[in-house]
Amino acid sequence: MAEKYDVIVIGAGIVGSMVARFLSKYELDILMIEKEVDIGMGTSSANSAAVHAGYDAVPGSNKAITNVMAVEMWPQLSEELGIAYERCGDYVVAVSDADMQVLEELLDRGRQNGVPGMEIISGEEMRRREPLIRPDTIGALWAPTGGISDPFAANIAAAENAVMNGVEIKLCTAFEDFIMEGDQITGIRTNQGDFACRWVVNAAGLYADEVMHKAGVRPDFKIRPRRGEYLILDKADFQLTQNTILFPTPSDKGKGILVASTLHGNVIVGPNANFVDSKENKEMTKEGIEEIWSGGKTLVPSVNRRHIIAEFAGLRATGNAPTPNPDIDYNQDFIIEIPDKVKGLVNLGGIESPGFTSAPAIAVKVIDQLKGAGENLVEKSNWNPIRKARPVFRHLTREEQAALIAEKPAYGRIVCRCENVAEGEILAEIHAPIPADTYDAIKRRTWLGTGRCQGGFDMPRVVSILSEELGLSPEEVTKKGKGSELLFRQTKDVTQDHLTVEDLI
Repeated sequence: MAEKYDVIVIGAGIVGSMVARFLSKYELDILMIEKEVDIGMGTSSANSAAVHAGYDAVPGSNKAITNVMAVEMWPQLSEELGIAYERCGDYVVAVSDADMQVLEELLDRGRQNGVPGMEIISGEEMRRREPLIRPDTIGALWAPTGGISDPFAANIAAAENAVMNGVEIKLCTAFEDFIMEGDQITGIRTNQGDFACRWVVNAAGLYADEVMHKAGVRPDFKIRPRRGEYLILDKADFQLTQNTILFPTPSDKGKGILVASTLHGNVIVGPNANFVDSKENKEMTKEGIEEIWSGGKTLVPSVNRRHIIAEFAGLRATGNAPTPNPDIDYNQDFIIEIPDKVKGLVNLGGIESPGFTSAPAIAVKVIDQLKGAGENLVEKSNWNPIRKARPVFRHLTREEQAALIAEKPAYGRIVCRCENVAEGEILAEIHAPIPADTYDAIKRRTWLGTGRCQGGFDMPRVVSILSEELGLSPEEVTKKGKGSELLFRQTKDVTQDHLTVEDLI
C-alpha cells in the first residue's frame, strides 16, 4: 500500500521549500520530493541573489503582487531562518534621454505596484554614491527596498525548518505521473514508488509544465528555458564602493546584465538571457562570456578580466502565461492557481525572476488558495519558525573562535584557506537536518571551494572527511551525485604490472 500524505510538494527549490516550510505550520502530513541528490540544485542554485524591489513587474500581475509582498517578509524571514540578508537598495542607470524615459516608466510602474521610497536621482548624485559607475551616467532610479541575500542558504534554511516541523523529504525521487480517480488526484507515481495524498503542489520549476500536463491542465502552457551566464570576481581584487545592485535599463530580454555585490564579498556580473532547447543546458559559452563582460563593463568600466575567478550558468523557467498587459510579452506571469479541471492540485508555473524574491509570498498565496478551496487548516501549537544558523567560523570574533575551538576542536582546522572554512563547519553540514553528502552540497552550504583556488587545496581533504563520516571509500565520494565521482583509483595501488602504454605517456 502506498504511503499516504495530506500534501505532496513536487520540487525542493526555493519555491517548493518555502511552500513546505509555511505549510508545516499546520496539522498536515507533508512530503516534499526532489529528483536531484540535494535540494536547490535547479534554478535556485544559479541566480543573481537579488531581492528585487518590485518596480519591473506588470502592475496587477502575480509577479508584481508576490514580489512587493515578499520584500516586506524578507527581514523577518531572514531573522527566523538565520540567513544573511541586506536591504542595500538598487539602481537602474541611465546614460541617454531614452534611458531617462524608461526610468520614468519604471518609477510609475513601481508606484502602481506599491514599491515605497523610489526616486530618480541625478547623474552627479549617482557618481557620488558609486564613483565606479560609468562617467557619462545622467541619472538613476533608486529603489531602497532592493536587497541581496544568499539563495543557497535561504533554500536550505527553509527546507531544514520544514523538516524540523515534521515535513519529510525524499531526494532522488522523480515525479512520473498522477494517480487519479476521475478528476480527483489521489496520489503520484515516482521512480521510488507510489505515494497517496489529498493535495499535490506543483513546484517543479523548469518541469512544471510537464507536471501540469500530466493532470490535463493548461495544455498550451509551455516553459522555454532561458539561460543566464554569470562571472564572479575575486573579492581581493575588486569591490564596489558600497554593497548594492547596479542595473542597466531593461530590454525585451529582461532586467539586463547587472553588476552587484554579494553577501560573500564577491562582485557578480551577469546574467544574459538566451533561450536554449534543453532544460539541462547550463553550459557556458564564449559568446555568452563576451556578452556579459561587455554589459558589465558598460556599467562599471573599471572591471578587469584578470579579476574573474569563476563562471556559471543557470536556467530560468520562462513561461507563456498571459500578464494583465499582453503588450509586454517578455514579462510573462507566474501561475499560482487551483485549476478547475482537476481536484487536489495547486499549480505553480513560470516562476522565473523574481521567483527567488517572491517565494515566501507564493507560499502564503498557496495557503490562501487551500483555505479558499475549503481545506480546514489547523495551526500546530508547537510550530517553531526558528532555524538557528550554524557557526560560520570566518564571521566570528577571535574570542568566539577560541571558545568554539575549545568546545569543538575540529573548528581549529582550516580546510579551505581562501574562504577560511573550518573542518567543524563541514562536519556540521554532513550531520545537519538535511545532510550534505556530496562535495557540491558542502560547497553550497559553507562557501568552501569558491575562492581564488576554486577548491584546488580543499578538495582532497573534503573527500577524506566525506569518506570517513559517510562510511564510503574515497572513490565513492561524488561532486554532485552518481556519475560524478571525484576519484578513479588510488595512485599507489598501481603497480608496474598494471601499467599500460597510455599510463606511461
